Amino acid sequence: MNVRKSFDLELKQLRDQLLNMAELAQKALDKAIYSLQHQDLQKAKQVLDEDNVINQMELDINNKAIAVMAKQAPVASDLRRIVVAIKISSDVERIGDLAVNIAKSTLRIGDQPLIKPIEDIPKMMQFVQQMLLDAVTAFYSEDVNFSKEIAAKDDTVDEMYGKIITELMELMAIRTSDVKQITELSFICRNIERVGDHITNISENIIYLVTGHLYDLNH
Repeated sequence: MNVRKSFDLELKQLRDQLLNMAELAQKALDKAIYSLQHQDLQKAKQVLDEDNVINQMELDINNKAIAVMAKQAPVASDLRRIVVAIKISSDVERIGDLAVNIAKSTLRIGDQPLIKPIEDIPKMMQFVQQMLLDAVTAFYSEDVNFSKEIAAKDDTVDEMYGKIITELMELMAIRTSDVKQITELSFICRNIERVGDHITNISENIIYLVTGHLYDLNH
């Protein structure tokens, strides 16, 4: 195998590692929101226990990227691929951490009866999970326009967050004995909203990968 083919293979391996990491983060979000909806504390504990796998994958990607750069003399476009892999892995790792935060809030709520039907929060989570799936597709296909569309959806996430928080604050005023649970539900919503922010970062990095230009899509 010549040098270029060997290098391309290593870049593909780096990409595949990143896609696998994103899949694990998606599963962590699945388990986190399920644990809240069903007050499944064992499922919430699984999210905490499995987070080290996502953390290790970020470390593996970083080490792989450094090794590739050390062995080769990448041209600008190849160097961007390596840098973007490192940056996206950082955002995916943070998404995993946010899933952990959600699971921790669920554990703190425990088996206390929920103050309201948990419907709008899962809808918000479903929306950001679709954004993450789309971001993975955009990364794989290196689609700039799709990346911009994904980032634009973060405005919808912010709107959903605002509506839920407003409702929770109104409940807090009349359900003073449930302040702790309402606070935890607010934390959960905030963490879901932050997932959207990290997906926007991923979209920015996909655009940088393809164009070589930095865009700030966090408006």
